[in-house]
Amino acid sequence: MRRVALTGGIATGKSYCLGQFADLGAAVIDADALARAAVAPGTPGLAAVVQRFGRGVLRPDGSLDRTRLGEVVFADPDARRDLEAMVHPAVREAIGDWFRAREKDSGSHFRVGIADIPLLYETCREKDFDAVIVAACTPEQQVARIMARDGIDEEGARQRLAAQLPIEDKVRRADYVIDTSGTFAETDAGVERVWAQIKGTEDFSTDSG
Repeated sequence: MRRVALTGGIATGKSYCLGQFADLGAAVIDADALARAAVAPGTPGLAAVVQRFGRGVLRPDGSLDRTRLGEVVFADPDARRDLEAMVHPAVREAIGDWFRAREKDSGSHFRVGIADIPLLYETCREKDFDAVIVAACTPEQQVARIMARDGIDEEGARQRLAAQLPIEDKVRRADYVIDTSGTFAETDAGVERVWAQIKGTEDFSTDSG
């Protein structure tokens, strides 16, 4: 199985692209979903988060208040690094297990596995994969999308954006790029183009498409 990473910046449409790749026949896994599972109620991950950040990051039902935690960690680089140290090892192990399970399944029809990993370059994990796809739009679009999606002000949105590498850096380092700045139909066409390139090459090269 070819191991492919899908990344980009916050609010660049990675999850949408992942769903489109799944529809086209890729086996997919979402690191964000794994990260949420790692801090679900009753997990050691959530206990570690509460020990570090206090019960103020919990909702009344005992689940993690991701908005409140985000306000804390995006305003404090040390706090963000502490959170990543709690969550990332479990996510990385789960993704590795997932790929190994797919590869052991001799009856699987999947030839390509795509993992959506938002902080791929920030965590220096690109060498774990055969190729990297970057979903990209303009930084101003990212800010507008974050504000609309998360219900936060522009300052908070820009804090979240500043916590990641600039999208242009990721585009420059990518093997394939999907422009998500236009319509859904245009994004779909970009996904289909990249999918055709991935399926049609035996040797992953640095072709940005």
